[in-house]
Amino acid sequence: MSGFNFSDFANALSETKLSGVSFVGQAKNWGTVAEAKDLIDAINKCQKLDYLNLEGNTLGVDAANGIADALAKHPEFKQALWKDLFTGRLKTEIPLALRSLGNGMITAGANLAVLDCSDNALGPNGMTGLVDLLKSRTCFSLQELKLNNCGLGIAGGKMLAQALTECHAASLTAGTPLKLKVFIAGRNRLENDGAKALAKIFGVIQTLEEVAMPQNGIYHPGITALSDAFKLNPDLRILNLNDNTITAKGAKPLADAMELMEKLEDVNLGDCLLKTAGAIYIAEALQEGHQHLEVLNLGFNEIGPDGGLAIAASLENKLHIKDVQLNGNQFGSECRDQILEFMMQYERSDALGALDEDDSDAEDEVEEEEDDEYADEETEDGEDYDGEYVASDDENYQSGINYSNVSEGNDTFHSSRNVSLLSHPTDSPALNNFSLNNLNDSVAFVAEEGRPNTVETFCNTTVPTLAMFNALEENDKVLAFKTFLHSIPKEDYLVYMVFSILKCSTISKESNDALEVAQVLYKECFEYAEKTNQLKRVTNFFLYQLGLLKHEDKSFHLIFNVDACRSALQYAIKQNSLPSEISNTFQVFFNNS
Repeated sequence: MSGFNFSDFANALSETKLSGVSFVGQAKNWGTVAEAKDLIDAINKCQKLDYLNLEGNTLGVDAANGIADALAKHPEFKQALWKDLFTGRLKTEIPLALRSLGNGMITAGANLAVLDCSDNALGPNGMTGLVDLLKSRTCFSLQELKLNNCGLGIAGGKMLAQALTECHAASLTAGTPLKLKVFIAGRNRLENDGAKALAKIFGVIQTLEEVAMPQNGIYHPGITALSDAFKLNPDLRILNLNDNTITAKGAKPLADAMELMEKLEDVNLGDCLLKTAGAIYIAEALQEGHQHLEVLNLGFNEIGPDGGLAIAASLENKLHIKDVQLNGNQFGSECRDQILEFMMQYERSDALGALDEDDSDAEDEVEEEEDDEYADEETEDGEDYDGEYVASDDENYQSGINYSNVSEGNDTFHSSRNVSLLSHPTDSPALNNFSLNNLNDSVAFVAEEGRPNTVETFCNTTVPTLAMFNALEENDKVLAFKTFLHSIPKEDYLVYMVFSILKCSTISKESNDALEVAQVLYKECFEYAEKTNQLKRVTNFFLYQLGLLKHEDKSFHLIFNVDACRSALQYAIKQNSLPSEISNTFQVFFNNS
């Protein structure tokens, strides 16, 4: 999906026309009524409170009670914009605060149009604080529901679906049926059961225009249920299922649904393991019609040449296409040239994104398919017959190696204990041939292995992915990494530090947050190295890892994305994060590389 978000843009425009109260990004800590006095006074003084935007602050129960009393006086209230509102609050506080705020709106008789509680660690427990509000008359008018990155889980997803079901039923009885248009719930670990529960209410509502459910660990059974619901929502314009495991099994029912969704403008199915078969299904669905399509993301899907050419051919009649992302597949150079040629013939080449990250080793590399046209194997990588996740052979490689000595030329980082999955061997074919652009060890895999989505898990994974970084529950990623690294024993601190920098750097072109973490850690790393007289050692280590200095050991291989890592280092240099003499050293190597 492109960086442009239609609903956010619409909200920004609406706020300019509406009146209300905003404390966006002020980092206020409202624990008590007294501490929230300025906010409560502002609400009471606002003659027409259309919206209340509290994003980027933190709210406690007592303060929420005071705010609720103020909201109870505003029946005209329409937009509850409460992203990132409970940082540092106990899990027991969040549902109580949300329930109180909801009761204030219910008491006022407000007709809510927008509810945004994204980027709050609600979980199933926090979801209980929203249930009464969602079932109430106040939400009969709800048009946009945004619960992105809330950790709802399967239980929370089912709870949400049930609340919306009851709301819709009650609204029908009242003669004002719920007409939800925007539903956003990415990064919530909904999985198949949560997706199925929500699909039922989607099929009942039938007014959806935007659905965004990326990174939820949904496999083809959940995708199939959602696809059936999408068939009943013909006005759907924006569909984002990025980083779920759709595969060809899920692509077939999704393609069937897309044929009925003629108003589609923005489709994001990136990193969904579609492979060639799935891409062909999608291409066939888009072949005719879909004249409103502007954005199509099918990047990093292991799509072979046949799938790539099918997608390109399907865009011939898309007069409004602006952004096509096909990077990170398995086309081969000949197919990439043909795709570009097609797009030039259609006068659509300006819309085609970069095709420089390709996982194929030869032009004629083609994915093997079963005899049955476009069919997958009975059990696909990452799935068993029930759609449950099982690790593929590539994900079961052994990495538990003793890295008590991490070599870097003539110098060595010393560690007193095993640092499993942290440092990288130079003699492991599984690692040497690993492609960063072809990783699909999703959040579901981490959970399957019993490892939570924490900074510790990220740092102890050999080549962590963007999905793993985005799944970290902490909003302040810099603070989270610094806190973890400062907990590392002194003898291991530098080893963890340098590899944490590289692991964040390798995804830094895809994530500004990862770039910021890398930049801050570079500063701390070299400050520590200077204090402990290890500047030369650390500098040489990075030079080797970034391919700027040839390693004496011929078996040494680069593990990380060199281009991204170099870019992150250059950014750190521009931010003056390194000592000037070290920056000058790196610059000399950059100039000669």
